Amino acid sequence: MKKVRKILILTALAVLAVSCGSRKKTTDVGVTLGVGAQETIPLVEAVTATSRDVPSGSSYASTVEAYATNNIAPQTGGRIQKINVEVGDYVYKGQVLAEMDRLQLDQTRLQIVNDSTELARIRSLYAEGGVAKSDLDAMELAYNVRRATLKNLEENTILRSPISGYVTARNYDKGDMFTMALPLFTVQQVIPVKLRVGISESEYTQVKKGDAVTLTVDALPGRVFTGKVGRLYPTIDPVTHTFMAEVVVQNSDRALRPGMYARVSVTFGMNRSIVVPDRAIVKQEGTGQRFIYVINNDGTVTYTPVEVGRHMDREYEVLSGIEEGMRIVSKGQTGLKDGMKVKEKE
Repeated sequence: MKKVRKILILTALAVLAVSCGSRKKTTDVGVTLGVGAQETIPLVEAVTATSRDVPSGSSYASTVEAYATNNIAPQTGGRIQKINVEVGDYVYKGQVLAEMDRLQLDQTRLQIVNDSTELARIRSLYAEGGVAKSDLDAMELAYNVRRATLKNLEENTILRSPISGYVTARNYDKGDMFTMALPLFTVQQVIPVKLRVGISESEYTQVKKGDAVTLTVDALPGRVFTGKVGRLYPTIDPVTHTFMAEVVVQNSDRALRPGMYARVSVTFGMNRSIVVPDRAIVKQEGTGQRFIYVINNDGTVTYTPVEVGRHMDREYEVLSGIEEGMRIVSKGQTGLKDGMKVKEKE
């Protein structure tokens, strides 16, 4: 009987031990889970949104054009005696590009010499009363006409460039008969160059002659060129609702060439706008929507969509969505959600 009682007591103690162990384990597991469930507060960098004067303007696509283009050809047909330049050569104003057959030019020069001698003789006779005034006037008229003819022949026999620029076309060779179907040469002026930009009619009152312009071209990555609005066309296209502005860029190093695709930024003036670091702007994948996390007074963040304007170096102009003085997250946005509590780095 005593042996049975001892066995029962040992069994009861064993059950009690198991029960206590189970409760302890449950308690231990609960504590562990409680500690693991605590959320870690993200550490972020933040800045204060500020406002300042930002250039107002828009960007447009355009094409670089020669400031002037001259098609060079004689007034009449004739044999080409000399070709002095080739396509790609840079020529200067007044430089001889080609010479035509000189026979008629040389004949006219001889006639001018004879006419000059005859005019001197008639003037002498008139001074002595040997000829009438009408004879002197007729001789002077004939001489002046001959001189005008000589000048015209010189211009159309010895062909000079009227501008400085690149030879972009040569349509004949030495010895060819010029038929007037095509010009002998085409010369394009590239100092300066111009671009014609179609600007929305809504900005018609904002654009002024002399407004500053910057542009980039795909052919010269990394370079930024500056220019000015040189001319405003007075009418608006009724189909596209745009008006034309002619932009002039000095291009003193001749880097810009006609035909280059360009992106032109026209500055209309200055606007007072909110400016934030570009890294504070987050682009939502798949939508193109941009947003900022604004830090509230209680340390939580608010997901705030924004409209951005100009991108200036490492900053963005914010047109709407936030106000000056707001604290915004500038680094550490990964994993943040609307309403989440954050801590700013000191």
